[in-house]
Parts: sequence; C-alpha cells; structure tokens
Amino acid sequence: MTRWYKEKKREHYYKEAKQAGYRARSAFKLKQIQKKFSVIKKGDIVIDLGAAPGGWSQVTKELVGNQGTIIGIDLSSIEPLDGVTFLQRDLTEKATMDEIGGMIEDNKADVVMSDMSPDISGNYSIDHARSIYLCEHSLLLAGQLLKSGGNFVCKVFNGKDLDSFVGKVSQNFRMVKQFSPAASRKSSSEIYIVAKSYI
Repeated sequence: MTRWYKEKKREHYYKEAKQAGYRARSAFKLKQIQKKFSVIKKGDIVIDLGAAPGGWSQVTKELVGNQGTIIGIDLSSIEPLDGVTFLQRDLTEKATMDEIGGMIEDNKADVVMSDMSPDISGNYSIDHARSIYLCEHSLLLAGQLLKSGGNFVCKVFNGKDLDSFVGKVSQNFRMVKQFSPAASRKSSSEIYIVAKSYI
C-alpha cells in the first residue's frame, strides 16, 4: 500500500470524525470494536481510560444512553461533555483508582476500556514497555471494578511482552481477542485486546 494511499485513508477518518462531530478519529476505532464485539450496551457503567480529547466518551454516550454512566480519566484536561464525568488524574496512582471506585456503587462497572498511549520516546522497546505498563494498570483497575461478566478493552503496542500480557488477561475473561480496527493507521503497531465475560 502506498504512503499516499495510507495518508488518504487517514485523512478519510479524520474528515469523517469532523463531519460527524467527534473530537477525534479514534472514535471510529471504538465504533469498529463495538460493531464486531458488542462490548457496550444501553445503561452500562463505563470507565474510559486515556479519554482525552473525548472521542471514545462521545461514542460511549451514544451507546449507553441517558441511563448509562461514563467516567473518563486522563492526564490531560478534557472539554466538558454532557452526561460524562471527566477526571484529570494519573491512573497509575492508587489514589486515582480509589477515587474512581468511590464513584461507582458497589464497585461494579460493566466496561473498563483504555485507549491510553505513553509519551512516545522514539525508542520502540521503551515505548512498548511503557504501553504494557499502562495496560497492566488498566487491567488492575478492571480487576477491582468490573462486575462478573463485565468487558475490558485495552490498546497496546505490539512487542515482546504482548503474549505475556494477553495471558494475564485470559486468566480473568472467558473470551480474549486481538483486533486491529480499520481506522488504525496501517503503519501503527497498536493492537486492541478485547476481553469479554469477566470471571
């Protein structure tokens, strides 16, 4: 595939996001994950990690409706969004996990999802390790807050520790798949781990 074509495709999702009123092209990644795996349903309590600028939360709001609850967390600030609670926090701090837990009745979320990326250093092995680190914290939060049968979605950079992480996820969920949405850049090493039915 030529670079020109890849750029054009990337432009396509960017333009489509703008036209649809989404804050980021990544909204289409979640739409494609949802279409294939149905991870979110009406009325769900959803925790959106790495939520800035809010594209995933916008799509989630459409899916959960007015009865649902969405809590978005990011180190960056996020413009307010009707029906979504945003926290500007560091997920890797225990106080943040405790705060999120305190916002959810009986610590029972339906979905924990993470589109978090580390700050890119340019050294791929470091970036991969940092990505895994963020995924480990996302999984830790899922372990604390997901109800039985809940779902987990997590973006990870492909690399040597991927299989080990997928193995950890597989210990806790009945179904675990790796998925690359069409809206991801073809040159990207990102993969989404989609896990359903928390045990």
